[in-house]
Amino acid sequence: MKLGSMMILGAILIAAGAHAEGAMPAGTVAAGKAKSAICAACHGMDGNSTDPQYPKLAGQQASYIYRQLVLFKTGVRQNPIMLGMAMPLSNQDMADLAAYFAAQKIITGVADPKAVAVGQALYRGGDRASGVPACMACHGPDGRGNPGAVYPHLAGQHATYLRTVLTAWHDGTTWGKTTHAEIMPTIARRLTAAQIADVASYIAGLHTATPIVPTQPTVNNAAFATNPAQQ
Repeated sequence: MKLGSMMILGAILIAAGAHAEGAMPAGTVAAGKAKSAICAACHGMDGNSTDPQYPKLAGQQASYIYRQLVLFKTGVRQNPIMLGMAMPLSNQDMADLAAYFAAQKIITGVADPKAVAVGQALYRGGDRASGVPACMACHGPDGRGNPGAVYPHLAGQHATYLRTVLTAWHDGTTWGKTTHAEIMPTIARRLTAAQIADVASYIAGLHTATPIVPTQPTVNNAAFATNPAQQ
């Protein structure tokens, strides 16, 4: 199956799978905040982890956070720490935590200037020679992802965490046996270690530019009114 077709089919199947498993409960930010203290040691109180081996959760899509917790709880995504954390959680707990962290604002990092050229080229254009598609095809030009297809928000994520995950996928790790779960391992296997490091650094510094609002010139009405030459 071609990679493009796999990506489209994966998005369709993930939506169908979510429907089959039952809809994600409606979570609330307040309830999630009350339950989030246990998450803070690794991920930070507001979802901005200070240790780059742990991912930032702030601003991540609620649907993605919820799904990852389900995968940890069921053992589909292997992580001893997260398995222990997710096991006691109910579906409502997971939905509340997802709502809370999704509502927080991510603090973006800074890309290594030496990595920007290659990282940006991969993110925006892919690598035709090795069959790597542009990252933004799924994750968007600003790295905010696609909630409907459960493609996560990437912009501002720790480069160290991204590099670790991409390397694991490159080396054969998968988060399930579904078509959707095979998309990223298939892509990562086509990347070199240098490419992984560069694109991870670029994504860490990726953010939406703040628009510049032009200021209006100040008019001294009093001076204008008293100066006959200006009338």
